[in-house]
Amino acid sequence: MSGTIEQDLLAESQYVSRLYDRLDELRAEKVQQLARTRATGAVGTFQNQSERDSFASLYEDRIAQLDAVQDRLVFGRLDLAEQGEAQAESNGAGNSPRYIGRIGLSDEELNRLMIDWRASEAAPFYQATALNPRGVRRRRHLMLKGRAVAGIEDDVLDGTWLDEGHTHHGEGALMAALREKRTGRMGDIVGTIQAEQDAIIRADLPGAVVVQGGPGTGKTAVALHRAAFLLYEYRERLKHAGVLIVGPSNSFMRYIERVLPSLGETGVVMSSVGELYHGVHAGPETARNVARVKGRLSMAKVIGAAVRNRQRLLAEDRTVVVEGTRLTLTRGMVRNARERARHTHKPYNEARETFTKVIVGDLAEQLRRKLEESAGQPSAADRSYLPQEVRESWDVRVAINLCWMPMTPQGLLSELFAKPHLLEAAAPRMSPADRDALFRPAGSPFTEADVPLLDEAAELLGEFVNPQDLPDTSQYERDVENAKRALDNMDTMLANAGIDGVVTAEQVASVNQETAASASAAERAVSDRTWAYGHIVVDEAQELSPMQWRLLVRRCPMKSFTIVGDIAQTSAASGANSWAQALEPFFADRYKLEELTVNYRTPAQIADAAVRVAQAAGLRITTPQAVREGDWPPVITTVGKGELIQSLIEQLPGELEYSAGGLQAVIVPQELLAAARAAVTELYTERVGTGSGGLAQDIVVISARESKGLEFDGVMIVEPALLVAEVDGGVGDLYVAMTRTTQRLHVIHNQPLPAGFTEA
Repeated sequence: MSGTIEQDLLAESQYVSRLYDRLDELRAEKVQQLARTRATGAVGTFQNQSERDSFASLYEDRIAQLDAVQDRLVFGRLDLAEQGEAQAESNGAGNSPRYIGRIGLSDEELNRLMIDWRASEAAPFYQATALNPRGVRRRRHLMLKGRAVAGIEDDVLDGTWLDEGHTHHGEGALMAALREKRTGRMGDIVGTIQAEQDAIIRADLPGAVVVQGGPGTGKTAVALHRAAFLLYEYRERLKHAGVLIVGPSNSFMRYIERVLPSLGETGVVMSSVGELYHGVHAGPETARNVARVKGRLSMAKVIGAAVRNRQRLLAEDRTVVVEGTRLTLTRGMVRNARERARHTHKPYNEARETFTKVIVGDLAEQLRRKLEESAGQPSAADRSYLPQEVRESWDVRVAINLCWMPMTPQGLLSELFAKPHLLEAAAPRMSPADRDALFRPAGSPFTEADVPLLDEAAELLGEFVNPQDLPDTSQYERDVENAKRALDNMDTMLANAGIDGVVTAEQVASVNQETAASASAAERAVSDRTWAYGHIVVDEAQELSPMQWRLLVRRCPMKSFTIVGDIAQTSAASGANSWAQALEPFFADRYKLEELTVNYRTPAQIADAAVRVAQAAGLRITTPQAVREGDWPPVITTVGKGELIQSLIEQLPGELEYSAGGLQAVIVPQELLAAARAAVTELYTERVGTGSGGLAQDIVVISARESKGLEFDGVMIVEPALLVAEVDGGVGDLYVAMTRTTQRLHVIHNQPLPAGFTEA
């Protein structure tokens, strides 16, 4: 029977201490096992060495997991109704309380101490309601500070529970969580997942699930928790292929990067849209007309034509000199070689080998005939060296490169946009205005809109092998010789070590390569453009262009996706107006649309104001139900021309008092961003963060685009009319900015406010 809050806190604290003690025991055990494994060194058969490396990797991963779940290890408890013996046995926990945590824990006798939140036995913690309690009498949320139990919040689902003399503590975990201050890092919601969210999190792996939800509905949290659930439930299927999580910006990826490790998963690849092409760190495409053109699916054909156009014919026959002999490379020879290379259906750089081989073969035969003609008679002499002489000829190499130059994706794209005649040849039907928009000087940095074009080019070009990147065979031969000398003196030592079989010098020389090959799926996937993931999670998916979708579908041929976003928040020039428009070219109608209906972030007074602005602009939006009214309506300050920044500085101290201990955002149009950052930084210096790296500070000066997916205790918006003008009159960014706050919204303006504000 429950007691006073003090008694219950003491009892829960004792159990939580037991869980942490067990966690420490498991970690110490894995540290010892890892040390013993490493101590064996590079001895034993190569099979034994491979097993050693595998065990070391296993122990390292387990230690990383145990470290990652230290914070709030346990967060819940279920008290269940009486069950029959058979049912209790099938549940694995009988009628004893079930403790729910970030991972599963058992004692040395394999008695279960805590259930992993992703296990089926934990599902009632999220799904039970008063109308459908699913055998749960009381759901208890444990609030931990460090390793201590700082609070208890109870949900009583069985009305007879209190009648039996049990007590009830707190007002519920959800409302307590909503009052917490923001930190600049996304927190997991594993302790407060609601039933509609849990149903999406636990949906089956195959196929595409689209999660549509307005601001504050927990879309991102649901997506991340779903990734953790899938890796738990389908581990054997996903551990070799991995999971990719894609977000809109680097600031967003920093915001969410700690969530999955805290849920017990450390082997996930996370990438912003601008980093999906390995080796390129692309910035945003600031020119909306350029982003719109580059995002069209028709750009795939443009890239394809650009690749084919690099397979050139000669304008006229060309004379080449090989070892003093003049040969003729004819247009017909080049045409024949090109057709034979194209018929291989290999990527451009690989097909070039066929092209080169045919050209070299034809010229070698021509050289043979000329040598025999000069000798005056056929010769039985060995002429097998002739192709090599032809291949090494400077003239021949120049001629082949003029017809079929090896290309990198970066080189192809840079030249295509820097040389108007190349773009016109590849895109003759593109309007002159669009072609002019794509022009940029050679060497210009790549943008996010270029990333799918680079990927498309890489798919068509294939691997580019730079001779400088080829292995140093002479160094390898020296390694082998050194290994041979070492092995001559190691026979006795190897025998004493119990090594079976024969170890060759070549095996010793390549041991480092064997070790490198044992890298995890996540580590290998990061550097392998052709990697096929088992599942992809896409956040803010409404912002993706058709070409970006094409890239992602290429990364996951099985089309297993979790897609989250809000069509009403679309602001990208080539973003989607509907999920059908975005997805049907790639998924047809084979995706399942789910909708989140509750706004957990934004108070109703502010959420309603944002909805009025969106609806006044004609956005078709669903209106999530806010769970709390909030203490403050939006504050609107009108200022004179040229007084925006000064007013911001005057109003900011008051807003900081309201958000004390939390996070205050100042969301500013691009043209005012530099001035606002300078003014706020001058006033508050070390407290100010800017852009994607500023979320660790308690004041963040940021653009509307950078604020996507983030949340703050207070938000100040400067000149909404300019936010609208930046996106060609759309209010998507303004709608986003208004709904980032959990407490207060303050708008400062000089220009007339967009429609809908007058009623706010």
